[in-house]
Amino acid sequence: GVAGPGSYGFQVPPGPLPPIQNQPIMKGGTIWMPVPPPLPNCPPGLEYLTQIDQILIHQQIELLEVLTGFETNNKYEIKNVLGQRVYFAAEDTDCCTRNCCGPSRPFTLRIIDNLGHEVITLHRPLRCSSCCFPCCLQELEVQAPPGTPVGYVVQNWHACLPKFTIQNEKRMDILKIIGPCVVCSCCEDINFEVKSVDETATVGRISKQWTGFLKEAFTDADNFGITFPMDLDVKMKAVMIGACFLIDFMFFEHAADNKQRTGVWQ
Repeated sequence: GVAGPGSYGFQVPPGPLPPIQNQPIMKGGTIWMPVPPPLPNCPPGLEYLTQIDQILIHQQIELLEVLTGFETNNKYEIKNVLGQRVYFAAEDTDCCTRNCCGPSRPFTLRIIDNLGHEVITLHRPLRCSSCCFPCCLQELEVQAPPGTPVGYVVQNWHACLPKFTIQNEKRMDILKIIGPCVVCSCCEDINFEVKSVDETATVGRISKQWTGFLKEAFTDADNFGITFPMDLDVKMKAVMIGACFLIDFMFFEHAADNKQRTGVWQ
């Protein structure tokens, strides 16, 4: 049930993609994905995304947060299916904002490549999470490179379903994301389906992966998987990565009472 890319605003580069020539890079005990050759009209640093159709995102466990409950900046490894690190993501939010606003906090999240260059920047402004304010719902801006918007993730009002729209830099709707009515589950993954704009065809998925009882109960370190068409525009792939982080903060980041949201407006 995966739709072809041609009808939904995907940009398919002409001809075959150039093969990766380099070998995986070892840095500090971490294996990084080899650097692909540069491509025309591709934002610098997003060449990695032309080579993959799946991404794994692992949030790192912060010992201080586990022992004290003191909210620290989130950090994530972004890997390909071979386990090679593609990017590293780190939240850049001040202490007061993290601990006063909790999961609803505005944030800047910086994504760097294996050369240490910041290639994607995510900005989430402070917005309301109540159904009483449908004009002030959640939103995320994706920049690649930093300072150049390439797309947006916009929450859509719905009484019970988590729904989002992926937009390009011109605010044109490209894809939809639809989650389950109850964003809570035990011993199984939670799937957010990525669909065409008319919601008739499934073109990808963002999955929150079950990590086990202990990790789920005592930490907010989550694992996610993202699938998308190989020939999807790399800018939209970057926006889907941003959507995954927004979903993590909205539904799977522990609040001050150590509880996760189970619904859209909880």
